[in-house]
Amino acid sequence: MILKFVKIDLMGTKLTIKLDEHIIERAKIYAKARNTSLPKLVANYFHNITMESSEEEEVTPLIKSLSGIVPHISEKDEKEMYACYLMGSHK
Repeated sequence: MILKFVKIDLMGTKLTIKLDEHIIERAKIYAKARNTSLPKLVANYFHNITMESSEEEEVTPLIKSLSGIVPHISEKDEKEMYACYLMGSHK
């Protein structure tokens, strides 16, 4: 394993990280395939992993109003209904 230092400019703040050379090369290929740069890729990753949980768990009023409308069907009942459907007796 060959370690290599990478200096990345993240929105004006410099970050130096030490990674396996192969990881860096694969990351560059990944970034290029997505028409972005390695610094933007790292910045987006850091942004995503540091988002507050409230942003991720926000439920819109519409979703809240729909909660509970559809009755819960057990996995066993679901399998039985599917078996009946396949046999042509589902109505």
